[in-house]
Amino acid sequence: MPFMSRKMKNSLFGYLFIFPALIGFLLFYAWPAGRAVGISFTDWNLLSEPYYVGLDNYVDMLEDDQFWNGLKLSAYYVLLNIPLQVMLGLFLAVAMDRLTKSLFVKAAILLPYLLSNVLVALVWLWMLDPILGIVNSLVSFFGLTPQAYLGDPDQALVSVAAINIWRHMGLCAMLFLAGLQTIPKYLYESASLEGVTEFQMFRKITLPLLRPVMVFVLVTSVTGSFQIFDTIAVTTAGGPLDSTRVIVYYIVQNAFSFYKMGYASAMSVTLCMIMLAYTLLQMHIMRASESDLN
Repeated sequence: MPFMSRKMKNSLFGYLFIFPALIGFLLFYAWPAGRAVGISFTDWNLLSEPYYVGLDNYVDMLEDDQFWNGLKLSAYYVLLNIPLQVMLGLFLAVAMDRLTKSLFVKAAILLPYLLSNVLVALVWLWMLDPILGIVNSLVSFFGLTPQAYLGDPDQALVSVAAINIWRHMGLCAMLFLAGLQTIPKYLYESASLEGVTEFQMFRKITLPLLRPVMVFVLVTSVTGSFQIFDTIAVTTAGGPLDSTRVIVYYIVQNAFSFYKMGYASAMSVTLCMIMLAYTLLQMHIMRASESDLN
């Protein structure tokens, strides 16, 4: 292609490389999302032809106490899950960066994330069984009072959050570790020569230069936490007493248990808009497109 400039050739090759991923995105994300928007304006029970109802589903959603309760539980789950997950991930990343380069350690930390969510949920369901579970056996061994965990309305969502913290903190650690390895070592060496303490270096050098990675971790973790479903479906099925019926579980119930696909789609579209607004706000507040490394 002699008529094309080098820049145009590079752009063309770049588009060719992302073309398969773009096709997958359009087929499995963009098209279903567009269909969901259309279905949200209909009344459809999956068995007969849908018929147009306009904004009725959205009006019903605004008056639905269970919808708002699901959003509240999802937000509470995020508050239980994300801060500790991010802090533990960052701690593990800094520890690995400073203390070990072992591939075995990295693999062990990442392993829980590589396991199936359903498998992890089943294992923890057995471990947290109030009668036969190993966790209560250890609690009793140390003279403490056994707990119901997933069977207690006050502890169920906390227990689900703990399961997912254990599963996802390794991924957070790997992402933070990748970010740490891009920070020039001479910055720490110069600060050390100036007598700066380790904590001051972490606060003044590490955290600011990890900001782009932090934005990515927070955005993906929060949006992922709002979509929690499989762990709850396996361990609590929304109970006990609806204490874990988060918004996505309620959406799935409406779609496939109550056969209200139009209403479920309306809630899905609303949740998508909430997550989009959160993402844009988070990226603006933390200046995601800027770098402190100049």
